[in-house]
Parts: sequence; C-alpha cells; structure tokens
Amino acid sequence: MTTVEIGAAHVMVEDVVAVARGDAAAAVAPAVAERLRKAREVLDRVAAAGQRIYGLNTGLGANLGTSVEGDVATFQRQLLHGRSGAVGAPLPVETVRAAMFARAAMLSRGGSGISPDVFEALVAALNAKIHPVMPSIGSIGAGDLVLMAALARCLIGEGEAEFSGERLPAAEALARVGLAPAKLAPKDGLSLINSSAVSTGAAALAVADALSVFSQQQQAAALTMAAWGANNSILDPRLQDARPAPGQAEAAAQLRDLLGEEAGPPAALQDPLSIRCIPSIHGALIEAINQARRVVELELNASADNPLVLAEDGLVLSTGNFHTPALALAFETLGLAVAQAAAASAARFIQLTGSGRSGLPKYLSPVGGASAGFVPLQKTVTAILAAIRHKANPVVLDFLPVSEGVEDHATQTPLAITKCAKMIALWRRLVAFELMAAAQAADLRGHQSLAAGTLAVHAAVRALVATLREDRPLGIDAEKLYAALSSGKWQA
Repeated sequence: MTTVEIGAAHVMVEDVVAVARGDAAAAVAPAVAERLRKAREVLDRVAAAGQRIYGLNTGLGANLGTSVEGDVATFQRQLLHGRSGAVGAPLPVETVRAAMFARAAMLSRGGSGISPDVFEALVAALNAKIHPVMPSIGSIGAGDLVLMAALARCLIGEGEAEFSGERLPAAEALARVGLAPAKLAPKDGLSLINSSAVSTGAAALAVADALSVFSQQQQAAALTMAAWGANNSILDPRLQDARPAPGQAEAAAQLRDLLGEEAGPPAALQDPLSIRCIPSIHGALIEAINQARRVVELELNASADNPLVLAEDGLVLSTGNFHTPALALAFETLGLAVAQAAAASAARFIQLTGSGRSGLPKYLSPVGGASAGFVPLQKTVTAILAAIRHKANPVVLDFLPVSEGVEDHATQTPLAITKCAKMIALWRRLVAFELMAAAQAADLRGHQSLAAGTLAVHAAVRALVATLREDRPLGIDAEKLYAALSSGKWQA
C-alpha cells in the first residue's frame, strides 16, 4: 500500500485522488504531533483564562451571545446533534474519502486546536476504510458544517458508516477494525466540522476529471482535424506568440505533437471556427483548470478554522477563513470553460456528420442513399450540450440570510462544484461522440491523413467500436466508448 504524507509537503490534487479512488493511505508527518500539541495547549490556556471562544464556551451562529454552562466538553456532542440536519442521497464513498483526507490535511496544519487523539482517530478511520454515511444536501458554502457532522458523529460511534460495501451502525464499524469511539474535548466537535472539506475534496476530484477529459478532448480534436483535412497552420508557434493568451501555446503544442509535422494540403483556406479556434478555446480551458487546481490546493494546505489558534503567538482569534468565494468562483469559471469546449466539440461533430462540407460522404455513411449514418446522433449531441449549458448557469448568488441574519452571506461552493462535476461527465460523453465521428471520417478519407499520434487515437477507438458499414444502433457504441474514457484505463 502506498502512502500520501500530510503535514509537511504540499498536498496536491493527485494526493486526494490517490486516497479517495486508489489504495493509498494517509501518513502523518512527524512534525504534526508537536504542532497539534502546542496548538491544543494554547487553546486550553486561553480558555482557562476566561476568553470567550466561539464554539468552545459560546453557542454557534445566532446563539453566539449565549455562554455554554456546565461541562463544555459535553456541549460538543450537543453541537454535533444540532448540526446534523443534512438530507438526501448519501455522497459517494470516493467523495467522503476525499472529504476525510482533505479535513485531515487541513487539521495537520495545527490551526484548529483539535486534540491529537481525535485527529488520530480521523486518520485511523480513513485508513481503515470506515466511511460515514454522509447525506448530500445541507451546505450552502459557509463551511460544510451540516454535512461534516456525519463524519464527527461517526468518529464518536454515532450514526451510520459504510465499511466493505456494507452499511451498518458506526460503533459496530469501528469495532470491526479495532477502533474505539473518539472522546471529544472542548472545541473538538467544532474542529471536525467547521471547514469546507467536503467542497475541497469533491473539487479535487473534479479537477482530476477535468484534466482527464481535456487530454481526451485534445485527442478527439486532433483526430477531427486530421480526418477533416484541416489547415494545420493554425498551430504554428509564431501565431501563438503573436497572441500569448493563457494556455493557448500549450494547447497548440499538444495538438502539433498528435498531428505530426507532415500534413497534406488543407481542404480549405479557413476552417469553421470550432476547428480554427481550437487552440484559443482549449487554452482558456487549460487556464481555468489550472486556476481551479491552485485554489483547491490552497484550501488543502491552509488553516481555515474559525476560531483559529495561532500557536506561536499564543492567541485564539475569530476568522472568516472557512468562507470559500474564490473556490466557488473558480468552479463557476471552470464550468463555463468546459461548456465552451463542449460546444465546440458538438459543433465539430455536426460539421463532420453533416452535408459534406469537407468532401466527406454525407452523414459519414459509406453507402449513401437513405442511410442515416451518423446524422441522428446530432440530436443526442444537442441534448447533451443543452444539459451542459443549463448547468453552466451560476449559483454563487443563490442564498438567503440565515441564523437570524448573522450568516447573511454564502458561496454555494458545494453546489457550484457538484454541477461542474456533472458538466465534466457530460462533456466526456461529447468527446466520445466526436471520437466516433472523427474515426469514421478518417476511415472514409483514408489513413494517409493520420500521423503516429492520431493513428494511435484511431486505433484506440477501433479497439472498441467498429467502422460503420451500414446503419446500426450507434448509441450502444457511444456508451461503450464513454465507459472506456471514464474508466481511467483509456490509452491512446
């Protein structure tokens, strides 16, 4: 089993994926134990001196002005019960694992003041593959408290957990792997839940998926260009230098590698914009993915707690660090960039399967006449694009003041990330359609138009989907290709 270390090196998107979707375990850097001990010591000392500390000796939200009387440790369990208001279908296990890993990475920075043994309980549950059953609806992006309450309750042996594909009481799941329920000290409950770990973990998975689909989109676009007989001069490095837009030179260079240096005479002086402007469209997408990565990794490596323990200064201060407007905006932008790339892919599909503008047979049918060829799939492609466009509408301003107006701003980060992830999945479907059409076009035009890179892409398609020789149910082929693209095993 491989391990991913937290608490020392910069945690990356790939680390989240390795733990959430792979077999990697979380390893804690040696420095973390002392970091947590110092922060806890400061928190206990400041609380003992009588300072009002949010969520430790005060209520939450609108109850901020209410002092916690009696056993402040017992209040942490009450706090969790009061925030357990999430509903809806449970989040997928990979998303829950991503959230658990993200929270552990954040806590390892030391700003929460969490008790070291509670931190260790979180890491142990993650590595033992004990996953809380976490309902999916309840966070508006002002921290994911209502969702994260399921995790905290699981660690203390309450609620339900998933283990080895079985849903069972959390206490039983912990017992099966020899773990005892955690005991919460003052503020520990709040430290576990007062973060955007669900949003950040899901965001990391979405970035990984966007990178995967982008690579496949580049392959599809290159195969389209080759089969279309496109004017490859649009990829000339001097053109990219003349307008050094973010990501454009990188996109063009990748396409040149796939298409090779040799190309026949172009079919036309200028191709439709969905082909001629691929470097610009894909360059903007590269930049949007990179920005999303930057913001996600900032969250993974930050102390975003409220209140925040500044151990070196001996202070506990209230913050707004849990708020994630930059994360929400990055994924709204990524969604729009995905939608642009998807629209161009759909346009190329319709060009390839249309009336024969490029000299290819009508509808990419080798028999002609009344053969439908690929043209009925234009409706399916349009339906997919419509679903993407619908999800591209922003949600960051869709909130109402809650908690008697104390919490009067929200980011809707989890919703922005969720809809972006769904757009990425739909976009992959369009890539599958473009690959199918481009491979058929290459067969009809002749493989002399293909270089080593595009030949490899064509071969990968043909390993799954045969050339169309007469009308057949192409939706089945599209599903087969989409499954291969989604499997993580696609190679071309």
